[in-house]
Amino acid sequence: MSENEILLRNIPFSPPDITEAEVEEVAKALKSGWITTGPRTKLLERRLAAYIDTGKNDVDCESEAGVAKYSNRVVCLNSATAAEELNLRIWGVGPGDEVIVPAYTYTASASAVCHCGATPVFVDIQPNGNSTSHMPEYDYEALEAAITEKTKAIVVVDLGGLVGDYERVFEIAERQKSKFVPKNTADDSLDELSSKIQQGLGRVAIVADCAHSLGASATFKGQKTYAGNLADFSSFSFHAVKNFTTAEGGASSWKLPKSVYDTGVTDAEIYHMYQLLSLHGQSKDALAKTQIGAWEYDIVGPWYKCNMTDIMAAIGLRQLDRYLGLLDRRLEIIRKYDNACDELGLLHLNHHMDGMDSSNHLYLMRVPNATEQQRNELIIKLAERGVATNVHYKPLPMMTAYKKMGYDIKDFPNAYDYYRNEITLPLHTNLSDEDVDYIIASLKAVFAK
Repeated sequence: MSENEILLRNIPFSPPDITEAEVEEVAKALKSGWITTGPRTKLLERRLAAYIDTGKNDVDCESEAGVAKYSNRVVCLNSATAAEELNLRIWGVGPGDEVIVPAYTYTASASAVCHCGATPVFVDIQPNGNSTSHMPEYDYEALEAAITEKTKAIVVVDLGGLVGDYERVFEIAERQKSKFVPKNTADDSLDELSSKIQQGLGRVAIVADCAHSLGASATFKGQKTYAGNLADFSSFSFHAVKNFTTAEGGASSWKLPKSVYDTGVTDAEIYHMYQLLSLHGQSKDALAKTQIGAWEYDIVGPWYKCNMTDIMAAIGLRQLDRYLGLLDRRLEIIRKYDNACDELGLLHLNHHMDGMDSSNHLYLMRVPNATEQQRNELIIKLAERGVATNVHYKPLPMMTAYKKMGYDIKDFPNAYDYYRNEITLPLHTNLSDEDVDYIIASLKAVFAK
């Protein structure tokens, strides 16, 4: 490979994988006359619920039995940030409450907490991440020590497509349940619902940030369990850079114990509250108002506007058709990267191991002993060869918004050490085998110098 060939190549970091199937489905949605939340969104919700449950993308979700089984379990929204915020609001997080968040994550994990008027409490990660997977994961002793009477939830982030140690987080929540103070108010329908859920759960909620992990799984209580069923509440991202995209978009799901339903709460009630929160508190959505004589509605709360449209859902339906193949292709690329990084002595995420399978979303690698400046120089050298890379993530205590809250990166040394020498390589299904070989050749050439 000559220098001229190197300079002519351009490898983008994470473009969406869109085919004619998605284009045709969007065109059908546009021509149908129904472009806001409607039948395609409802079908996508059911298909996602089935996928989260089974790991299969061909489950019958349109028959009477399919509708009955998979309705009221997933809510599609306009972003993962909205999904996490609504998860927290239905759980009952508000002013005066604290929510624990890893210092090493994207801002959405914490900003949703702030939107609710609560306080994010950052906790450092383990040195060099999890000892097996190398994912930047909580320091669990520090996590347990951070729980107080004000703590209402713990956010677990599935970074890069790997899932966190949910069994360990649940064990911590159970050990600390005596500190949990549940709500006992009923100022409105939302307050009444969240009070019942908190009283039924009787501990802090485990809230999963699954923005990266649709399709990931882990052994949980002895069974293979998919992301979306590992925590009390989960949020997914369908942003343009994700494995599965609806351009923008996201979804909420929940998996609550029997003790919650023993209070009289139902999944249909929870689902309806998500609909109210995402549509201005309006008691009927546009689809329901199309029924004869059904124009009238009520506003039961001055709430939010964050619903998914059928245009977005149209993309998602066809993406889900192809999703298992997309995950397989990502794994092929990861295996090539793993071999190259091992040869070069670079650290990297281990996406697949006993008891855990990643969704193969991001390829994080680390350059041992490199400073932040040296890492940045390597990013520039790769860019000069046409290889776009990224960093996941700059820890939140380094960001202006959170520094203003009083956080200092000096209090999170493990998060900084992980960040300072991390580089994320392109990992997407538009990469050809030749592109992957070129990226690896460029990586070797840069490190050789």
